[in-house]
Amino acid sequence: MPGNIFKVLAQPGQSVKEGETVVVLEAMKMENEIVAPADGTISAVHVKEGQSVEADDVLFEL
Repeated sequence: MPGNIFKVLAQPGQSVKEGETVVVLEAMKMENEIVAPADGTISAVHVKEGQSVEADDVLFEL
């Protein structure tokens, strides 16, 4: 969904579990937690706090 990146909680090289919040996206004045779809290691984060994103933008790579 389009919105602004409110907070980036994961960094490249960090291990995450399925369902762990990686990015918080603010859209329509609501904070939406974007979670890891599976266990793994974050290989790249493509956004920074305050950045605007569109619906199909890649936010991070697992």
